[in-house]
Amino acid sequence: MKVTKLHPDAAEVRSIMPSKALGEVKYEIRGQLAHHADELEKRGYEIISLNIGNPGLFGFRTPETMRLAMIENLGQAEPYCHQKGIFPAREAVVMQQQNRGVQHVTAEEVFIGNGVSELIDLSLRALLNPGDEVLVPSPDYPLWSAAVVLNGGTPRYYECLPENGFVPDPAAIEALITPRTRAIVLINPNHPSGAVYDREVLEQIADLAARHSVLVMADEIYDQMVYDDAEFVPFATLAGTGVCLTFSGLSKVYRACGYRVGWCVFGGDLDKAKDYVHAMELLAALRLCSNVPSQWAVQTALGGFQSICDLVQPGGRLYQSRQCVIDRVNGSPYLSMHAPMGAMYAFIKLHDRFAGRLDDQQFALELLENRHVLVAPGSSFNTTYSDHFRITTLPDPDMLHVVFDRIDDILVQHV
Repeated sequence: MKVTKLHPDAAEVRSIMPSKALGEVKYEIRGQLAHHADELEKRGYEIISLNIGNPGLFGFRTPETMRLAMIENLGQAEPYCHQKGIFPAREAVVMQQQNRGVQHVTAEEVFIGNGVSELIDLSLRALLNPGDEVLVPSPDYPLWSAAVVLNGGTPRYYECLPENGFVPDPAAIEALITPRTRAIVLINPNHPSGAVYDREVLEQIADLAARHSVLVMADEIYDQMVYDDAEFVPFATLAGTGVCLTFSGLSKVYRACGYRVGWCVFGGDLDKAKDYVHAMELLAALRLCSNVPSQWAVQTALGGFQSICDLVQPGGRLYQSRQCVIDRVNGSPYLSMHAPMGAMYAFIKLHDRFAGRLDDQQFALELLENRHVLVAPGSSFNTTYSDHFRITTLPDPDMLHVVFDRIDDILVQHV
């Protein structure tokens, strides 16, 4: 049989197209503005990048004991480990939970992953069927919305309003629950707003989640980054007869973003979570295991001296930088904000005088192109408004003063 080869011109030439699901996904923290910043740097401009909370870029160091723990255990880190993670790391997470008042948790309910980001994706993949709904805060950390969409779900947003200090309204959350609702996402301390939720609000959310049999996914990566009289309340201590999944890791509190170590741990009524735990274990096994060398830093991190406490107290580096931002915003005729009580960001509002003339996207672009400062537009965090922008508060006060001088340079042109 003679086979005739088609000339390329004789066949339809088709491009390799990406998944249509990506059309609904945005992650502007490393989106078009960040790509534009890269291009400017290649042309020789020095960019002050405030779009990502990356402590190592601003002089913060991972505790030396964590680095030593990794080095000393490299010989044990060459084989694959258990799909949930090495036992010492998981047991250290259990001990931390117990010290915070969370009972009946064992290493079997702990999963170690390549950062919290991987575990968000894995946990939603184990949970969602096509069309299921997840209640997500607005503003949110956009990875949550993206992961819901990519795993076949639909994000529905409960607004954390600026006039309420970005604290969620439990009644508004409950009003959004439908038979398709599978989970409620809580980010506390909050990114991007810096709000820290009080016990009463969390108790109400725990109660409604239990009554509606809805999982609570508590993103607590900034758990020890709280300021002044703010109190962090672990959601798992309030879960009661409901089920929660708590996320945290080494990236922020322990300044070890590049180690890519996060964990999630089940809490509440664990009997109700057995099938879900098994589904998580299956998905964890499919990727064999997470980064083993870095897991050896977890026990030392959680059991050792908590240096973050000094950084967030008056006189500490994080506290001073946050205070510098508060002072500059309060002294500006063009800006306002709710003072962040947690995390490492400021969510700043442009004055109403700019409404209709300058939105967050245009402002961020002008600031980058003309004054070489990269910020994240507020609408990148799935808000219904476009008059905020977010910066990280990690730079030292001297750099922050430079940043706000440049912000004023842009805004004064629009007065």
